[in-house]
Amino acid sequence: MALVVQKFGGTSVANIERIRNVAQRVAKTYDQGNDVVVILSAMSGVTDSLISLAQQAAEDPDKRELDALLATGEQTTITLLAMMLISMGYKAQSMLGHQIEVVTDSDYGNARIIEINSKRLQQLLEKKNIVVVAGFQGYDMKGNITTLGRGGSDTSGVAIAAALKADVCEIYTDVDGVYTADPNICPKARKLKTITYDEMLNMASLGAKVLQIRSVGFAKKYNIPVHVRSSFNEEEGTMVVSEDSGMEQLIVSGVTHDKKQARVTLTKVPDQPGIAAKVFSPISEAGIIVDMIIQNTRKEGKTDMTFTVPKGDYKRALEISKKVAQQVGAEEVLGDNNIAMVSVIGVGMKNHSGVASVMFNTLARENINIMMIGTSEIRISCVIEEKYTELAVRVLHTAFGLDAEE
Repeated sequence: MALVVQKFGGTSVANIERIRNVAQRVAKTYDQGNDVVVILSAMSGVTDSLISLAQQAAEDPDKRELDALLATGEQTTITLLAMMLISMGYKAQSMLGHQIEVVTDSDYGNARIIEINSKRLQQLLEKKNIVVVAGFQGYDMKGNITTLGRGGSDTSGVAIAAALKADVCEIYTDVDGVYTADPNICPKARKLKTITYDEMLNMASLGAKVLQIRSVGFAKKYNIPVHVRSSFNEEEGTMVVSEDSGMEQLIVSGVTHDKKQARVTLTKVPDQPGIAAKVFSPISEAGIIVDMIIQNTRKEGKTDMTFTVPKGDYKRALEISKKVAQQVGAEEVLGDNNIAMVSVIGVGMKNHSGVASVMFNTLARENINIMMIGTSEIRISCVIEEKYTELAVRVLHTAFGLDAEE
């Protein structure tokens, strides 16, 4: 007998019929002798509808009240699923985030989990209940309802699995696993049987939309095996596991792309101590995440600084950079939001040389110019013109031997 945590996303519970399918899948897992905790998202589209209602009520909705409103989306799905399971003859109980004591900070709209008191969950499981929990939500130290941000139900699922020391956390979604590239733009992409936490963390941060990055961080920290699989078939998906699990490691496991990037350049910045802090501190204080940074030294004590930011923060980053440029004596500020980042990822890269060379030569053969390069132990990223994104992904996928066999 195992303790299984199953998380179902918005498309998996989009209507009554799909919730009924979830109920049957949950019941099957329970009938196999397992203890089951189910984490649900709101129905697909409901969160956006609630945000729209809030914006009709107030131009700038109060963040505390907005979280209280958004939390109702998951309340609907968990009660419907619990009703179905009870009608099918199973003991089931729905629980909201505050009822199972998911304690968070007070950053409304993007709260972070501080702790989960698993005592009540354990008591319900001991009485052979199927526990159906609202994902995406918790409460702060003052008792206010909080939400965990986009994709927060993934984080809820893995965090609850960690608190319960579950044997596995199954993430059910509208895809049947983790692929070597986005199948929508690379028809030869193939599903991976296993992938490491670090590879999945990099994929999630570099454009892959299968798992929310915070959930992968939880899984790695607490060594929780995560099984990514489809709600719509019975096929095995992809296991996200530790690097030392004995899995066969490819040199490169996947190629990702991210079109939601923009770059900013400050030209002829004084090349002296403290300048980088003056440039990037205001960006950080504005809550803008900087990914890649490149500095090019010029003559006469000057340098150019180029960095990437999320496209949604591009205008703010540009405005802040123009103010900073005046303060530090830079010549001008340039911007470009027609870029994309393509990356190759794989823990096997640590033990193989020449990965960068293959990547650069492959892009060069297609006449794709590389604007910026960033590296880590298990990934290489290149910033290119956005219009070449799909081509770059496909040729890199082939170059690293990732194409599915015909």
